[in-house]
Amino acid sequence: MDADRQDPVVAIERALLQLRHSRPGPRGPHGAPPWHAARAEHVDGPAHLERMPTVRGYRGPMRGGLGGAARFRLLAALRERDGRSVSDLAQAVGVDQPRASRLVNEAVDRGFATREPDSRDARRSVVNLTDAGRDELDRVHEHRRSAVTEALEGFTPEETATLADLLSRFTANFTSR
Repeated sequence: MDADRQDPVVAIERALLQLRHSRPGPRGPHGAPPWHAARAEHVDGPAHLERMPTVRGYRGPMRGGLGGAARFRLLAALRERDGRSVSDLAQAVGVDQPRASRLVNEAVDRGFATREPDSRDARRSVVNLTDAGRDELDRVHEHRRSAVTEALEGFTPEETATLADLLSRFTANFTSR
């Protein structure tokens, strides 16, 4: 058992993130759920399942225009491996290439990433995470961890461990379908 799996708060964070970013079932264009296009037509339909409620005023991982799950996943993908192409980032983030390009441009404009010509192929560019981008990721991770820890106030260590186990199992089953 690795150290992260032993920490129930980390397990709960991971499960919540997986649930937030998963959309089980058939996919529509660009990996979107099939009801995505029908959202405007069917207000009472299942589109409400896409939205996650905000937690204590938390409005997303980034502030000042670079908010949203896809933008955060972009920075996290760059933290995993620098020097990625826009098409590689699009696949890692789960968006189409034009959206990935816009996300990269926003991250570059905010100083969270750099875009440079690929030394192996001048037609391509590679994207790298900056120190400011790493600092932003650290800030967001700390904020999320604090929110989960605060939500667990009043839980015993045993209850927290049980919740982490049950939520992790539920998420594994929910996202594998």
